[in-house]
Amino acid sequence: MSSSLRTSGLLTALAGLPGDRIAVGTIVAALQDRAYALLVVLLGLPNCLPMPPPIPLVCGLVLAFIALQMLMGRRMPWLPQALLTRSIGKPELNRAVERALPALVRLERFSKPRLTMLGSPYAVPVLGLLMLVLALGLIVAAPFIGQIPLGLAVCLVGLGLVERDGVLIIIGAVFGAAGLLLSAGFAYAIFSGIHELLF
Repeated sequence: MSSSLRTSGLLTALAGLPGDRIAVGTIVAALQDRAYALLVVLLGLPNCLPMPPPIPLVCGLVLAFIALQMLMGRRMPWLPQALLTRSIGKPELNRAVERALPALVRLERFSKPRLTMLGSPYAVPVLGLLMLVLALGLIVAAPFIGQIPLGLAVCLVGLGLVERDGVLIIIGAVFGAAGLLLSAGFAYAIFSGIHELLF
């Protein structure tokens, strides 16, 4: 896929790939050098709305796996063969893309290449560390609503990478800090409650 495509264009192009089903490996190969960025967006999107367990947990675990590879400086994400061979039905993919496109198009009107050093290959390990922290936050987020700020943060950072927009990445980091504070407060409340019950 052309590196000049915007996020909405990438998703539309993915939905337009031939076949009734599309293998995860085909999607990763089609994304080429933008695979990390769009995988991050796709993992953040489900958490931007109230979602029941275990969706935030699963997304957080996969995101942590991706983030560790970013930290290691891998040029392309590695996924297990069992996952690469799994496929997604075109109707399901089309529905997901249709739901995501309106919000993405609105964000793209605001987004443009700026502070591009934050989206450079040299910044990928640093962003990997940020993604790892956000992933851990998703794993312990409060059910149903606690993951929303973290989901928004993950999406904004991913969009910033796709659009080469450092401002979006910074805004995503701010949302992430707010989400982590909420998750920390939730975790503290749980541990305090357990401590009072036991002692």
